[in-house]
Amino acid sequence: METKSYKEYLEHITTFIFDVDGVLTDGTVNVLTSGEMLRTMNIKDGYALKTANSKGYNICIISGGSNEGVRIRLEGLGIKDIFLGSHDKIEQLNLYLSQKNIKLENVLYMGDDIPDYPVMKRVGLPCCPQDAVPEIKVISKYISHKNGGQGAVRDVIEQVLKVQDNWQGNFDAKYD
Repeated sequence: METKSYKEYLEHITTFIFDVDGVLTDGTVNVLTSGEMLRTMNIKDGYALKTANSKGYNICIISGGSNEGVRIRLEGLGIKDIFLGSHDKIEQLNLYLSQKNIKLENVLYMGDDIPDYPVMKRVGLPCCPQDAVPEIKVISKYISHKNGGQGAVRDVIEQVLKVQDNWQGNFDAKYD
C-alpha cells in the first residue's frame, strides 16, 4: 500500500486545531511564588494564527490546561474557539466539528503528548512539533522541523496557506 505524502493533505485543510502546552509553548512552566504559572509563546506562531484567522480558516484551541493568560493571548489574536480545561479532547473535538459542520478530513491537529493521541488518530492531518513524544511522532503524518513554542505552529499554517495560495505571496522579487 502506497502512503500519501502529507503534502497531499494540505490543499484540503480548512481547520486548524492546536494543543497549547508543548505546541504553542515549549512545554515549560515558570511557577511564581504566588502559584501563578507563566508560559512563553512565539510571536511568529501568533502572526500565522492571526493570518489564518483573517483568511477565514477555522482555528480552535483544545487544551487540558486552564491558564486564563493563554485565553487572553489567543483572544487577542482573534481566536474565538478556545476550549481550556478540556480533559476529554475527543468529546470537545466532536462537539466543535458538529457545531461548525466540519469534516474530519479537513482538520489539521497539532499535538505533542499522550492526551492528544485519540484526537490525532481521527483527523485528516495529524501533526506534531519536532520534540513531541515518540507515541505522537509515530501517528503524525507530518513532524515539524521546529520544536513546540519555537515556530511549529507557524510551520504548518504557512505550508497550508502557501499551498492554497493564501499566504502573503512571493516576496522574493521585492528583496532581491
